Amino acid sequence: MLQYRTAALAGFVTQCWWGGIKVMVLAAFYGGASVAGAPMSLAQAITYSWLAQGLLALLPWLGDPEVAQAVRTGAVAYDRLRPVDAYALWFVRSAGWIAARVLPRLVLMAAFAAVALPLAGLGDWAWQPPSSVAAGVAFLASSVLALLLSTSMVMLLNIATAAALNERGINALAGPVVIVFSGNLLPLVLLPDAWQTALLLQPFAGVVDIPARLYFGLMSGPQALVGLGLQCFWIVVLVGFGHVAMGRTMRKLEVQGG
Repeated sequence: MLQYRTAALAGFVTQCWWGGIKVMVLAAFYGGASVAGAPMSLAQAITYSWLAQGLLALLPWLGDPEVAQAVRTGAVAYDRLRPVDAYALWFVRSAGWIAARVLPRLVLMAAFAAVALPLAGLGDWAWQPPSSVAAGVAFLASSVLALLLSTSMVMLLNIATAAALNERGINALAGPVVIVFSGNLLPLVLLPDAWQTALLLQPFAGVVDIPARLYFGLMSGPQALVGLGLQCFWIVVLVGFGHVAMGRTMRKLEVQGG
């Protein structure tokens, strides 16, 4: 995936465009509403938008296209016959696929929003640094866990694709749910207060929102450990569930064409 530099550049340009739109919407919202006591400042919300755009490819809204192609062609039967654990094989391959899409775009987004915008005199619209060194370290650790958590969710899409023999409907259903509940569309802290506990505890928050809270220092000290613990909890739960589902699916595997 790292060889597809044009795809990374195209994705970066697209994400810059949408990032700019989201930043302008947030600026209009903060400028036209009473935001006294808001859980996140405008500068933090802008940085959140750039961060979310940089991590867009991390979202588990698509199954691994190699798995989908193998299901369509019947080559998935080969993975069933390999002398390795099929779940581990798919998990590592999907993690590499996600990471190779995220890293180039994240670097380009940081160069644009954190370096180029301030140099152009647009510091108010730029990606701000983390609140502290500890927050930056916590964010990096959380980002690694976010990759594993996202991969565990992609694995569920892969398994559902193998069971349904087609990925289109599954991906179409997953997209809107992931975009909203991960915090990519809007920071979860800006949603109603009554929803905050449920929003933080659900698994999608660990993909974007929890890493962002750690980045801004909104979760620090014991709260940071809670955020990292939630990510670890959902990784264990989803990997365990996925492993069981994978075994059942492979035992009843149907191959296209026979």
